[in-house]
Amino acid sequence: MSGGILVAGVGNVFFGDDGFGVEVVRLLGEQGPPEGAVVADFGIRGVHLAYELLAGYDGLILLDAVPRGERPGTLSVIEPGIDRGARDETPLLMGALGDSHGMTPDALFALFGPLGVTTEPVLLVGCEPADTSPGMGLSEPVAHAVPVAAGLVRELVAEQVAASGAARIERGRT
Repeated sequence: MSGGILVAGVGNVFFGDDGFGVEVVRLLGEQGPPEGAVVADFGIRGVHLAYELLAGYDGLILLDAVPRGERPGTLSVIEPGIDRGARDETPLLMGALGDSHGMTPDALFALFGPLGVTTEPVLLVGCEPADTSPGMGLSEPVAHAVPVAAGLVRELVAEQVAASGAARIERGRT
């Protein structure tokens, strides 16, 4: 893959609302992916997501349950700060590879530098969970947020595709 936007659902469907990202990706797959995007369910396989990004995408939209103290079902678009420094991250990298169940978005972003991931921009569409205890199925407020999140993702993809197209045209002029 070269270019395009990767829309990645993450989370554990065996922990209630933690499966939010996976459900949004499932819905987008049923509806047909947004133009210019690749939609994929990475579940708890964060390391696979990090390696997938090495294929060269123009952007990443990550979907996950994100507790921020809001009302359950509240959606947020977050631009995470990602440190791409050249520090020696070998202990972090080995720890992440050894425990993919602990691969939070922060841990995923920490792998970007050591793996050489250069994907920009990165957006996190988060949903405030109501219940992440063991069990399958989303709570009512989070389930209601899934189609809203799918529409939001379509808007974000369209914006990123337009921006990356404009950037390519600009680079062609210089």
